[in-house]
Amino acid sequence: MSIERTHGGCVALRTLSSSSLSRCTHGSTDSDDAMCGTPTWIGRGLTCVCFKRKGEAYERICMNLTPLQEERLQRLKHRMKIYFDASRPDHQDALRALWSATYPGQELHGLISEQWKEMGWQGRDPSTDFRGAGFISLENLLFFAKTFSTSFQRLLNKQGGKRATWEYPFAVAGVNITFMIMQMLDLDSSKPRTFVRAVFIQMLSENEWAFDLLYCVAFMVMDKQWLEKNATYMEFNDVLKSTRAQLERELLMNEVLRIEDMPSYGLLY
Repeated sequence: MSIERTHGGCVALRTLSSSSLSRCTHGSTDSDDAMCGTPTWIGRGLTCVCFKRKGEAYERICMNLTPLQEERLQRLKHRMKIYFDASRPDHQDALRALWSATYPGQELHGLISEQWKEMGWQGRDPSTDFRGAGFISLENLLFFAKTFSTSFQRLLNKQGGKRATWEYPFAVAGVNITFMIMQMLDLDSSKPRTFVRAVFIQMLSENEWAFDLLYCVAFMVMDKQWLEKNATYMEFNDVLKSTRAQLERELLMNEVLRIEDMPSYGLLY
């Protein structure tokens, strides 16, 4: 994988794999003041993104989605569109599973209970906090709790480092992280606009759980930056922005082919 950068901030070329990315030779311009082009669809599943280096011709980078990438991308998009519905038995079961994974052996008195505040929900009914990111934010928390239980518990219990008097609420922070990643990857857009999205789709073909793994990494990065900045609750949005910036930098590193290759993946244990 390679990447060529320019002083103007445009990315000229990134090679993901011979099956998913190819260069086009058509469509150039002699205009010096043209900016990065707008992505366009060329046929089903084929995207062509134009980038411009000042004083040179346009270079088109085409990404042809494989059937596997298309299938997994559509499946992830479907997950992102599901709203949390407190009346659905499977959504209720997922909430109970989250409680069990978070507090093993501790009985839950009800889906509406003061106990939920212990996890960092804003009130007695956690379902009201899912409006921003939907059911996938609950799935992300559950995946984190089951896959990296030690890291999950460390963040839940605010262990390690000098903590602020007024800490971020763990569960609500998790919902915000899901929403931030959804915005960063821009997966619901009909026209891809960033290389981060293209890189992630390639990762999705390597691992169907790439989104959930990226979520876990993002949570660890956010908490690390929170500690480094000695942040308070009112600075949470600033920490979230810097977390996104770090994730984007790491995803565009030449040697990062999978989520597991990201430097910050090492924070998980």
